[in-house]
Amino acid sequence: MLIDVLRTAAEAGADTAIIGPDGSIGYAELVARAERLAAGLAARGVERFAVACHDPLAVVALLAASSRIGAEACVYPRALDDAGVAESAQRLGHDLVVVDAPRDTGAATALVPADLEQDGALPPQPQDAPVLILTTGTSGTPKGVRHEWRRLIAAVPRGADAIGRRWLLAYNLNQFAGFQVLLHAVVHRATLVVPRSSQARDALDALVAHDVSHVSATPTFWRLLAGQAEAADGPPPALAQITLGGEATPGPLIERLRAVFPDARITHVYAGTEFGSAIAITDGEPGLPASVLERGEDADVRFRVVDGELHVRSRHAMRGYHGAPEHEGWIATGDLVEERDGRLHFVGRTVEIINVGGAKVHPLPIEELVSTVPGIAVAAVYGAPNAITGQIVAIDVVLEPGADEAVVKKAVYAACSVLPAPGRPRRLRFVDALETRGDKIVRTTTQEQQ
Repeated sequence: MLIDVLRTAAEAGADTAIIGPDGSIGYAELVARAERLAAGLAARGVERFAVACHDPLAVVALLAASSRIGAEACVYPRALDDAGVAESAQRLGHDLVVVDAPRDTGAATALVPADLEQDGALPPQPQDAPVLILTTGTSGTPKGVRHEWRRLIAAVPRGADAIGRRWLLAYNLNQFAGFQVLLHAVVHRATLVVPRSSQARDALDALVAHDVSHVSATPTFWRLLAGQAEAADGPPPALAQITLGGEATPGPLIERLRAVFPDARITHVYAGTEFGSAIAITDGEPGLPASVLERGEDADVRFRVVDGELHVRSRHAMRGYHGAPEHEGWIATGDLVEERDGRLHFVGRTVEIINVGGAKVHPLPIEELVSTVPGIAVAAVYGAPNAITGQIVAIDVVLEPGADEAVVKKAVYAACSVLPAPGRPRRLRFVDALETRGDKIVRTTTQEQQ
């Protein structure tokens, strides 16, 4: 249980659990607050509830409280407005939403944490407790995925205590990746540092201000953070650990991170909300070793490829989707791979295939090529509608400060001239920022907006 992990850390002498933008909390104080919240939830007979708080200290305390009494908590995305919170509560069946301050939550009851905190007897602690984690929704409405705390905690690799080390929370706590970072930090009795926002500028400020040593984020986020670090006055933060996940990690980005943060160990984690954390790669190469396909039935996590799509079977996987039966067996990840030179290379998602006159074009290899062009901070490749071919390859580009649009545009088309004709971009536009959700590029939404 999460509350057991926090209590064990406090008893071992771990001090600060979380440093947020507006305050901090120690492990012992966090446990005490979680128990007061648990008492309030239990007194009201709460079995399921949602969390729509921006304060990370309150969010973690509520998650720990839910694990103490066996109630199912679900953290909503920070960006949801009142209408979004009300819609999510109705769709996911939440009668109670815990909020930072009074707001309209539709038919659901809204309470602030202070309304729940009370001293009182607690019921016996259950053997396990559920938690509902939302998918990022990059390809549609976020789904509620049912997990159990014991499975999530059991999947965290054990090692030496990291008391005094500081981990940045670059993800939000409504994301599975945010849960991963939280659990890695508290299992190893480290300190979780939460920036004011998930913007790279705020993250860099938090890295410097709080002497952060470990950072886990998406490749999209790392591109932006590396750019901020390169442009900042003074040397970049001396990171010890860089972890990438949530998207395919291209080789050029790995090389860039090695140059900007030379002392950092670089790890790529392959994980998903449905199947959990599947594998961590530390060899510095993009993709996964093809040898993962040879794992036997006794392995905790197994892989297979079906019609080009990677499937995963894991003992730490979800119990099922909200409102759906229990799930057992293989999970189709939606990630498309190609085996080359002993590696499984990610080439795109099943929902992101671009159909150019019947030819299937994968966006990721094009993005990797385009991202090597000097002057480009980040790029997104997607399919734009076309009356003749159905779709054409289009690119949105965010420039680095000072880059010249005409020079970059010419260089992009020159770089893409080596691609087969269907894969060559026919439209390029410069934008201030790419649309992201959970720090992942949203390509399907980008397509629809064209």
